[in-house]
Amino acid sequence: MTGDNELELVGLAAEIAREAGELARQRRREGVHLAATKTTLADIVTDADREVEALIRSRLADARPDDGFLGEESDAEVGRSGITWVVDPIDGTVNYAAGIPAYNVSIAAVRGTADPETWNTLAGAVFAPALGELFTAARGHGAWLDETRLQVTTDTPAGALLATGFGYDPSTHDGDIATVRRVMPIARDLRRMGAAALDLAYVAAGRLDGYFERGLKPWDFAAGALLVREAGGAVSRFDTATPRPMIIAGGLSVHARLLEILDTETR
Repeated sequence: MTGDNELELVGLAAEIAREAGELARQRRREGVHLAATKTTLADIVTDADREVEALIRSRLADARPDDGFLGEESDAEVGRSGITWVVDPIDGTVNYAAGIPAYNVSIAAVRGTADPETWNTLAGAVFAPALGELFTAARGHGAWLDETRLQVTTDTPAGALLATGFGYDPSTHDGDIATVRRVMPIARDLRRMGAAALDLAYVAAGRLDGYFERGLKPWDFAAGALLVREAGGAVSRFDTATPRPMIIAGGLSVHARLLEILDTETR
């Protein structure tokens, strides 16, 4: 059942995403300081990631102290309300550090635990501060780019414009490239922007026809997947028992074609 709750949640997500994004952009102008690496030397975290996540967490705690929290850069917290906020403070950190404007703040509110297999996403906001674009969605209320309602593409006569990403672990690259080879027969071309939430937002906006990637974390897709669904598209995840689950998103036709090619469980 939909209601004002989803709209209140998306309003809060959008407000905080804008504030957090402006902080990220300000810190980028001042100069990026690398704080650490994560899984590999190529998988970095900046001081700004941590500062931006701390800001988001503080604002959410002030507004909704009973909610839970799951962020990329800090410990998860179980709440009492049944709502959990799933946050990527700077999605596309490598782009951010390199001065490439394809980065964003992603904030989603889900009902349930921090396990994406069990939650229902209620609201999401993806804000790209360097591009000045705010994508939002509330369950049952559509997906929006500022005041424009979004709709996925429904027809791809020249082939599908697809996006993907690759893991930071070099040992996974051959498999990811093999996956690309499998989908290229249905593709017009391929994009690789390095920010999963933006890829999903662009699918929702009809800028991309489809998206696929292995190894995303919950905060990478929580808001973006809702955008796609509320824009009339479909999102699937499979191989979830493995370290690198696959996510597929697109308009209904492209999604179905990608699923047929990539989901080995259905063949």
